[in-house]
Amino acid sequence: MPFFGLVKWLFLLKIISPLGTFVIKKHEQRDYKFTFSSRKGKTIFTSIVCKHKQDCEQMIDALKAQIDMFAFTKVKNASGKYFFRLSKDGFVLANSRKYTTELLMGKGVDEVFKSIPTAEVLDFSDNDFVFPDAAEVFENAS
Repeated sequence: MPFFGLVKWLFLLKIISPLGTFVIKKHEQRDYKFTFSSRKGKTIFTSIVCKHKQDCEQMIDALKAQIDMFAFTKVKNASGKYFFRLSKDGFVLANSRKYTTELLMGKGVDEVFKSIPTAEVLDFSDNDFVFPDAAEVFENAS
């Protein structure tokens, strides 16, 4: 395989590989938290509330660098739904969404292990709206 063919193949492999997304948001206008979503856009887990955005960023960096150092604890709630807790050294850092079966929860955990190392980070904590008002756009269009 020529060099450029190999580079193209590796590039496509990177695009096709499972990609998750961390989204940092402001919680109740003062604290921060983040979610991790699958490549299909479904939230897999939500972090604990953090005082500073930097705490979220540090947790995300640690998860991306060493996901195998974190513990996944299976929980079944009173209504029979399954979820997992993500923790380190006994300190819970995040709770997953609820799953109807243990098998689906296991698939969620597998998605975390596959996607986190290559996940992108989006920061919406500043609440800056990137699109102009519709009135402004349509006013200039006439």
